Amino acid sequence: MSLPSRADALALVHAWTQSPSLRTHMLAVECAMRAYAARLGEEVERWGLAGLVHDFDYERYPNAAQAADAEHPAEGVRHLRAAGWPADICEAVLGHATYTGVPRVTRMARALFAVDELTGLITASALVKPSRSVHDVDVAGIRKKMKDKAFARGVNRDDIVQGAAALGVPLDEHLAVVLAAMQGAADTLGLAGTGAPSTPSAGGA
Repeated sequence: MSLPSRADALALVHAWTQSPSLRTHMLAVECAMRAYAARLGEEVERWGLAGLVHDFDYERYPNAAQAADAEHPAEGVRHLRAAGWPADICEAVLGHATYTGVPRVTRMARALFAVDELTGLITASALVKPSRSVHDVDVAGIRKKMKDKAFARGVNRDDIVQGAAALGVPLDEHLAVVLAAMQGAADTLGLAGTGAPSTPSAGGA
């Protein structure tokens, strides 16, 4: 089965998601997935696509009840499968939500779960810096923010820790890999920091 193009995946994200911050989150997860694929000798484009589309249905189907087979991510995966997306990407997207009960049996699936929450924590860590720059974030600072439960309350710290362990990567190393990936994509993620007041679109990123 041929791999969808990144342009097709991005078009899907934009068609289903209007929130700038949610779009940016998917881009952050994409860059983290690409970094891990390169590090592990896996298919960079394939892993990147899994990261890019993992939350594309979240805005339409937020799934507050955390139903295993309804709304996000099940509804999105039904759409992906109907469109002919590869089974391993579909399984990874299902598996990134623990409530689906879908086991993360591939390294792609384990990596997606491991980087998902972490990208959110790193983004939040950057946006509270005076510079609003991810370049001013470091691993020690991320560890400190992980311990501060009042900071970025929506980020599940356990998922980050368990995700790194499932990948077989020491936690500090995991933080460093994802941080470096996001620093490399800082402009795309709106986290380069300019010292000037952020535009509304960048402010939502």
